[in-house]
Amino acid sequence: MAEQTDAAPGAQRFIPPDADTIDELRAASGGCRGCELYRDATQTVFGRGDESARMVLVGEQPGDMEDQKGLPFVGPAGRLLRRAVDDAGLDPAALYLTNAVKHFRFEARGKRRIHQTPDRIHIEACRPWLVAEFARLDPAVVVVLGATAAKALLGPSFRVTRQRGELLPWPASAQHPEDFQRVPVDRAGAVADAPPTRLLATIHPSAVLRADDQDAAYEGLVADLTVAARALAG
Repeated sequence: MAEQTDAAPGAQRFIPPDADTIDELRAASGGCRGCELYRDATQTVFGRGDESARMVLVGEQPGDMEDQKGLPFVGPAGRLLRRAVDDAGLDPAALYLTNAVKHFRFEARGKRRIHQTPDRIHIEACRPWLVAEFARLDPAVVVVLGATAAKALLGPSFRVTRQRGELLPWPASAQHPEDFQRVPVDRAGAVADAPPTRLLATIHPSAVLRADDQDAAYEGLVADLTVAARALAG
């Protein structure tokens, strides 16, 4: 499929300025028309987890099963991620899971819906949701899963293959740190500096499923998540 080049209005206009909680953002996201992906997707798939989660994992986009169920990481890649999280010694209850793009992009082939990687325009259009989520979260560690999430948070020049498993300062490493440096502290509109934390990039679990040597790819993912787990414990 050729890259989408048409203009997209972006998600910002669909984010309620007075939304104070993740639940309010999630409810509002159902009406997002920030790019054309909503037309064919079943529903918006927003993040899940507690606002007090100490680790935020950001993936690419919902897949076929996520699109049907309305929850991130419930398909084959999600099941693999859950196993890797367990093997890395992480508590699933301490995680918030979300995606850089909230609608499923696919190509229909008969009755099958084949995953299509989001284009730059989809990443940029959906990015305001990520910024809004981070403003209401307080993670000690952020984990970026794959290239699409890396582009959304760290910019198009970041390469997961070069810096995977490396702890980076967050939000200082963001493409636009200013988007993540100020967070609301009360309903009156007061804001404060977000405490500096750390970010780690690794492969998306779907890359493990596609790998020629799945065992080695899985071990690499667990090793990266173990680095994140140690940073969380420290």
